[in-house]
Amino acid sequence: MPGEVLAMAKFIKPSMRVALPVDYAGVSMTMTRQMIEHGAGDLHLVCVPTGGLQVDQLIGAGLVRTVETSAVSLGEAGPAPRFNAAVKEGAVHLMDATCPAIHAGLLAAQKGSPFVPLRGLIGTDVLRYRSDWRVIDNPLADGGDPIVLIPAIKPDVAVFHAPMADRSGNVWIGRRRELAAMAYASDIVLVTVERIVDENLLANELTAAGVLPALYVTAVASAPRGAWPYGVWGEYAADAAEIARYAQAARTAEGFCSYMANIRMEAAS
Repeated sequence: MPGEVLAMAKFIKPSMRVALPVDYAGVSMTMTRQMIEHGAGDLHLVCVPTGGLQVDQLIGAGLVRTVETSAVSLGEAGPAPRFNAAVKEGAVHLMDATCPAIHAGLLAAQKGSPFVPLRGLIGTDVLRYRSDWRVIDNPLADGGDPIVLIPAIKPDVAVFHAPMADRSGNVWIGRRRELAAMAYASDIVLVTVERIVDENLLANELTAAGVLPALYVTAVASAPRGAWPYGVWGEYAADAAEIARYAQAARTAEGFCSYMANIRMEAAS
């Protein structure tokens, strides 16, 4: 329901740090549209661990100050045009990362630790440009063993889409454990779902292992086809033609505005 999703979008306040999932793991595009309608800006987006259409549209709408990510692209449809333009113009601050570093930062937050040590970054250009990452000697070694400390990433809000939730607020995420990592690390968790079911998902042995318990979920809203034009595992495939249409239109700011205006009109009809 658009009204329910807009009500959830109002949890998001200016300058918040917002965690968003990778394109195959349950992107709530319906929340993207309502976030734009709501208009809370100056956001710090944390891509877990990469971003795509959702990130590009939020940037195009002028709501983003910082993007912390391993990459942003539209996959087979090519580069993310509004992201690329914003970086070139200096309109957004890019915090370049790696996939393991993003996950390490979330792990630190969910464990209540200020940092997590990580190997594999020594000597890289990514490390050179991240002044918030620290290199120390491994205190458990005899010396000459440098290791990187990744500070905790604690989002204010996590936003994603899933196939279903039950009436108690338990959300079935299946094998998409990155969604659980986002939820455990975040203060507020907003989830849209394809459907809400009557059965208790935690009480069923066939579904319980893939459930994010309601304890970690702030709000759930029913939003059929809420990931479109992305897909949802076990539900529907991504609409590659629509993503390509967006990629073509959004090459210019004017084309982006026209595309988004058409999407709003279609949603209202």
